[in-house]
Amino acid sequence: MADDYGGILGAFPYAFRRSDSLLFRSYVLVGGLVTLGLALTCVLAVVVVFGQTAGARGGNFTLSRSFVALLGLLAVLPVVAPVLLAARTRRRGLAEDASFEPPEHYEPLLAVGGYLCVLSLYLALVASMPETFTLDGETVTRPAPSGPLAPVVAALYALPSLAAPLLPISAAAFVLAVHRRLT
Repeated sequence: MADDYGGILGAFPYAFRRSDSLLFRSYVLVGGLVTLGLALTCVLAVVVVFGQTAGARGGNFTLSRSFVALLGLLAVLPVVAPVLLAARTRRRGLAEDASFEPPEHYEPLLAVGGYLCVLSLYLALVASMPETFTLDGETVTRPAPSGPLAPVVAALYALPSLAAPLLPISAAAFVLAVHRRLT
């Protein structure tokens, strides 16, 4: 098929071209930029971990390297999922029926889910920030909540650190539910 895409990188322009939803098209652009930022951050984190553990032998150091890469993958997956699902749905639908159109609200709801995934990643970072931490040998205390969103930040600080991943998991579950329900 001439309008097909070739893998994850081709899915973004394909989904952008094929969608009629302005909200979804905006998410394709924002999601692509966020994905690039996350990928760059994860690559740099892996480089730093390799640099810090260069002289060490396997065992825990190998596990920490793998863990950083796994966290990067788990952060990127929910951000790219709406674009990949929409592209796949359009491609499969067109392969079966040339006049195929996904349900009217499918792509806008995927975009909402995608934006929720991006927001939830940020909220999870805030929720998982420890009260004090060491940065470059200096003990740093997280900033006190202030401004109009102080109650939200305070609520995020009150969450146990282990609950922070539930925020992106919930957003990813929303994207999956939209896809399952509407296709």
